[in-house]
This record gives sequence, structure tokens and C-alpha cells, in this order.
Amino acid sequence: MKDKIHPALHEVKVHCACGNEFFTRSTKKEMRVEICSNCHPFFTGKQRLMDTEGRVEKFNKKYAKKEVPAAVVETTPEAAPTTTEA
Repeated sequence: MKDKIHPALHEVKVHCACGNEFFTRSTKKEMRVEICSNCHPFFTGKQRLMDTEGRVEKFNKKYAKKEVPAAVVETTPEAAPTTTEA
């Protein structure tokens, strides 16, 4: 590898808008972020997945196994050929 072509890495203190601060390494001298893992809803468990269009219920309704009542199955007559002789 060539010498003196790679940027220098610095120990950087990252500042979040929520007030959380942590250290990492970067080529920048200072970092400020809006959301970190301490305040992001996905990582804190406060995120709610909302099914606003009812997609899950629609899928379950469409592909649910329909049960036929036993009484209807037993009383259904067989399709017998009918003859009309005079």
C-alpha cells in the first residue's frame, strides 16, 4: 500500500440532539447527530407497527380455511342422473 494517501482517523465524541454522547473513530474532528441508538424508537422499543390499511386481517380473511358444517356435508344429495320417462 502507498504511504501517506489514507486519511487520519481521530477519536471523536459524537453529540446527539437528545443529549447522549459517545466516542467513535472518524476522519472528521467532531460529529453531531439528530438521532442515536439511545433515542431512536426502534432501539428503545417504543416503536409501534401499525397496520393502518388492515392488510393482515385482509390476508387472514382471504386465505383462512373455511370450515363446512358437518350437517351440510351429510345432507347434500348425490348428483344422480334423472330420467323422465313417460
